[in-house]
Amino acid sequence: MDEGTILNDPLDGADERGVIEQKVRRHRDGRIEPALDQVGQEWPVALVFNGISHAVMMCTPRELEAFAVGFAISEGIVERGSDIRDIEVTFHRNGSALPYAQVELTIVQQAFAALKERRRALAGRTGCGVCGIESIDLLDLSPETVTDSGFLARLAPDAIARAARELPSHQALTRVTGGLHAAAWCDERGAILLAFEDVGRHNALDKLIGRLVLERIDATNGFVFLSSRASYELVRKAARVGIPMVATISAPSSLAIAIARQAGIRLLSFCREASYVEYGED
Repeated sequence: MDEGTILNDPLDGADERGVIEQKVRRHRDGRIEPALDQVGQEWPVALVFNGISHAVMMCTPRELEAFAVGFAISEGIVERGSDIRDIEVTFHRNGSALPYAQVELTIVQQAFAALKERRRALAGRTGCGVCGIESIDLLDLSPETVTDSGFLARLAPDAIARAARELPSHQALTRVTGGLHAAAWCDERGAILLAFEDVGRHNALDKLIGRLVLERIDATNGFVFLSSRASYELVRKAARVGIPMVATISAPSSLAIAIARQAGIRLLSFCREASYVEYGED
């Protein structure tokens, strides 16, 4: 399919683009004008571990290898990148009512045995809680303690301002769709070194974490800047890999603040070029 093809079917689209063109009608001042719009892609992505389907996530179909690695690490399925022995990504469009992608991961036996035990604990449960969990006892609300690597002491006073200023230039898909989240990896000066976009804020962070793992980048030597609000899941994922600071454009939740305090993560929200709010100790 040519890059310039106009797509009438919102489910269609080339793999790995992340956006599609869609015919729309703009209503403005009583007038209706035909136009073309750019829409972010959202596909089901099945994550399969050692031949067993574990989860289906709604995801922008880009950087899926990094996404799967980040998900496996941040959800505690594996402890380290070396626990993942192989990854295969396949796209399914022809003959499918709904296009989807599948990521098959081969993980070490110890991690797979633990995953099967977790699945047995969840078997038969219903409801729309966290990943289908009904029992409070099954929630993992005890984050790892993030060790002091000295990064926060090196953080430049204007690091947040710089990250906030630079983030829009790293949001190519958001510029044309207006509807994706971003997760950026920043150094002590606030310079953005990596950035990922997705329809889901958790997915964007998983893609970032996965890339850090795949490229063996020290997660304790930088901070995450997110275009979204700070939910507890995002802070929990950061704690899993030892990220010392999470900064977000929008508000935090009370549980995100609590998890950050437990983990020893510095949490900043409402981050702008000229200001931010820090959530520290009581």
